[in-house]
Formats: sequence, C-alpha cells, structure tokens
Amino acid sequence: MHHATAATPTGLQQHFIGQRQRLREAAQRILGCPHRADDVVQDAYLKIREVQEQENCAIRQPQAYLMRIVRNLAIDRHRRCRFESDVFAEEEAGEDIHEEAQGPEAIAIGRQTLALVSQALDGLPARTRRAFELYRLTGLSQREIATELGISVTLVNFLIRDAQASCRQCLALTPPP
Repeated sequence: MHHATAATPTGLQQHFIGQRQRLREAAQRILGCPHRADDVVQDAYLKIREVQEQENCAIRQPQAYLMRIVRNLAIDRHRRCRFESDVFAEEEAGEDIHEEAQGPEAIAIGRQTLALVSQALDGLPARTRRAFELYRLTGLSQREIATELGISVTLVNFLIRDAQASCRQCLALTPPP
C-alpha cells in the first residue's frame, strides 16, 4: 500500500522547485502561451510562500496540491483573458458593423450578456462550474474531465448540460435594457 508523504511548507517549496517544469507545462496546455504560463507559475510560487507564512500544517499530497494551484490559477487567467478579449473584440468589430449595431445600446447589451453568463456560472455548484470551465475554457475532453474530477463521463455530460441550461435560462429571464 502506498502512503502519501506529508510535506511541510518548506518541503512544499522543494516540491515546487522539483516540479516547476511539469507545472509550467500544465499551465501552458491551458493557456497556450509560454509567457503566460511562466506568469502563472510565478503566481503559484508566491501563493506557496503565503501558505508557508500562514499555515503550519503539513500538505499530505504536495504534488497534487501544487498541480491544483497551478491549474486553478491558469484557468482563472485564461477566463480573464478570454473575457477581456471578447469585450475588446466586440468593440473593435463594431467598427465594421452598420451604425445601429455599434451604438451604446449594443455595447451595453453585450456587456450585460457577459455579466449574466458570469453570474449564472457563479451560482452553479462548484463541481458543475468546474466541469463546464474545463470543457469550454481549456478544451479538455469529457473523458479527461471525468478523470480530473474523479467522476463518470456520463456525469460530466450532465454537469456540462446543466451549466449550459443555467446560462440559457439566466439570459432568457432577463429583459433587454
């Protein structure tokens, strides 16, 4: 039987140093950019230092813990970049569209839509939101998501469908501005 060894925060930093390249590769798979991946790994290191300063508890599975931190930070950064890109792309694309479609009302509707979708996702159970984010933001297959979350592929399918339905319902219930 294999027992996970506990790591103190100092040991956690040693694990981080030993796993740095693997963590960077995981972040790059999510972000698709080596520079952003480096930023995420740096942010993860700072977060580990915070853990060292604030907590004296041992981490039972340091490698899994580090990977979770990096993946969460990478997904958050990917979501933020995608959101900003969508907003700016919408504004830039407005230059090529007929005058009526690029007015303040159209921009307000687009921003309201993004806010509503974000709100709908925030209201979901954590596992449902995580499955949806992994599927839509990182491009993982449902089988990969099932492995990541430790659940069946069928359940992953239902979670993604529930998240999509929640977003649609939120948009359908909101009157236009």
